[in-house]
Amino acid sequence: MGKKNNSVDTQPNRKIKAVVDMMFDDISYSDEVNEAQPKIEAVLNTEFDKIKADKHEDEALEELLGRYGKLSQMAELAGYPADSADKWRKEGEAQAFQPLRKEITKQRIRVYRIALFISATLLQLFWLIHDLAVRPRYAVGDIGLISFWLLCAYIPFKRYHKTEKEAEGNKYDTDAYKYLRRRSDKYTKRLLNSIALLFALVFLILIAELFFYIYSNSKPAEFKETAFINSIAVEIPVFILLKNILCLWIFQRRIKIPDLPKYGKHVRGIIIFSAVYWIGATIFSVIYSSKVIFPMNILPVVGILFAILLLIYDLTLRKKITYRNIEINRLRIAVFTSVIIAVTGFTFIKRDRWYTQTYINSVPVVQHNTHKISYDEDTGIYTITKTTDDFKILHLTDIHIGGSLYSYPEDMKALRACYAEIEHTHPDLVIVTGDMCFPMGIMSMSLNNSAPVHQFAAFMRNTGIPWAFTYGNHDTESMSTMNKTELNEVYKSLSYKTSANLLYPYVQPDIMGRNNQLIELRNSDGSLNTGLFLIDSNAYTGESLNAYDYIHDDQVDWYADEVQRLKAEAGHTVNSLLFFHIPLQEYKTATELYLEGSDEVKHYFGENPGDHGGITNDLVCCSEYPSKLFDTAVELGSTTGMFCGHDHYNNASLEYRGIRLTYGMSIDYLAMPGIENETKQRGAELITIHSDSTWDLVQIPLEKIT
Repeated sequence: MGKKNNSVDTQPNRKIKAVVDMMFDDISYSDEVNEAQPKIEAVLNTEFDKIKADKHEDEALEELLGRYGKLSQMAELAGYPADSADKWRKEGEAQAFQPLRKEITKQRIRVYRIALFISATLLQLFWLIHDLAVRPRYAVGDIGLISFWLLCAYIPFKRYHKTEKEAEGNKYDTDAYKYLRRRSDKYTKRLLNSIALLFALVFLILIAELFFYIYSNSKPAEFKETAFINSIAVEIPVFILLKNILCLWIFQRRIKIPDLPKYGKHVRGIIIFSAVYWIGATIFSVIYSSKVIFPMNILPVVGILFAILLLIYDLTLRKKITYRNIEINRLRIAVFTSVIIAVTGFTFIKRDRWYTQTYINSVPVVQHNTHKISYDEDTGIYTITKTTDDFKILHLTDIHIGGSLYSYPEDMKALRACYAEIEHTHPDLVIVTGDMCFPMGIMSMSLNNSAPVHQFAAFMRNTGIPWAFTYGNHDTESMSTMNKTELNEVYKSLSYKTSANLLYPYVQPDIMGRNNQLIELRNSDGSLNTGLFLIDSNAYTGESLNAYDYIHDDQVDWYADEVQRLKAEAGHTVNSLLFFHIPLQEYKTATELYLEGSDEVKHYFGENPGDHGGITNDLVCCSEYPSKLFDTAVELGSTTGMFCGHDHYNNASLEYRGIRLTYGMSIDYLAMPGIENETKQRGAELITIHSDSTWDLVQIPLEKIT
């Protein structure tokens, strides 16, 4: 069987060891056999040393095996009776692998129950101490729960202990013995590591609590309360520790750890090392924390250093107390490596990355007209009162900032393109129709939609130009770091009261969508000129991949109510323009009619390339669900222009049923494969609204101005 026991101090010849292992290979494991094998190996080595004193090593080995070539002869040399070998082979029935494994499985299930209930008991005992000091009336309930958990632990423990007593002195066949050895190694190693884990977690929580107490000006009572609340986290490593102790006992009762006294020294060593390290780390962290901006960053540093030291121990010193210290399991390594890479990568791509900040800080103010801007706290409506006859709006769309190191070159190009358009046109207002962010994981190496928002807001704040936006389908992707509620709070923190140029409402109409707003444009005399409606076309329906949503009925009703309100105030129908991200189905209808040569559609400029190199199979990438917005707009007679993005390559401007439908030229350098190398679709539109509410529109292709 080749059993190993280091309790006898020998310097064995490897060939002798191999021979002895072979002799015992067909003998079942028992305590007597476990003691006999190293003794026989030791006396053979002693005899070998005598013979080789005046002979070559190979000759000495040949002579040794000539004298003691049988196990019975080896046993006699070690002081055992001549019939010992036959006795070891025949005596008693050895337990086979399959029954043993079933028995161990049952025992391990009992261990999990015992460890769970004992850890629950310890936690409840902890709370009993707390309640006796703070709220004594709860102490009786704590005592009752402690008694209940102890009873729950005692029932499986009784059966567990009985099974272990019955297992003493059992013999095991070769397969069963090898199984026990592997399991013994496993829990020998796990117990040592679980001791270290318990110390690490307890002290990390303690350091975090100390930081909270020191830097949050909390009261001692608050410190104690949070410490007790966080104590539940300690229950996990306590459970693991108890489980490993009880599991190791299972195998220790059946076969011995190679060197049990030395193992005890290692346990004590891990306890002392962990205690000294973490006490020192706690003192260091508290002292050094006053010298760093973010004290909590110290915690991962001391944690990682401790993990490295523990790993070094696992790979070196621990081999003295195991049969095999490291077992290469390729599948397990592959799984753990994949998990580590996935978790690390997922964490990395969710982090804020500010690689473009140096450029953003260098962006100068762009000369522009100054108009009076006011905000209604009740309605969430911004009002811009013009100081000039003409009012210029620059329409940008699909900027697609990734915010990662991978997307840094494309992000820089996008911001520079936006600046070139702004600096060329000197607009009075910039409106972005969606997809400012691109938190698309592997495609952008980022799931972060917070950094791009902050970056673009800082960029626009530096230009000094007022701006507003609609959401696109990518701005709040399902796996992005911030959902629509959280992003709404970010935008409010960056809005007009803080930045003086982002016109984002602090209150929203109670309708579908992440942001629906109206900006009133008035002439210098206060009369209404144009209503600028920014409507959320929403993102996805969730029915399938890229099943795009649409502008819902309650949003259309809100739009209609606001148009009627403006009409009632002005005494006539007030001109309005609509901005959204995903095109309406009428964009597709108008495009098809235009391509058929219909006189129902008037073409102003631009093109719709449709299937662009296999990127999209549709002329217009719109929702499958119709919206009543277009028909309502035609009926009301207020809206004369609609602007959208989303399609990236489409940049046509068509008039259909009295409303001009315009695709914005995209900025995107990132989302579409190969789009960073193409130029003719990239740019913006300049809308010039005159004092009589009429307006002109021109494209500003980026390649024409750079």
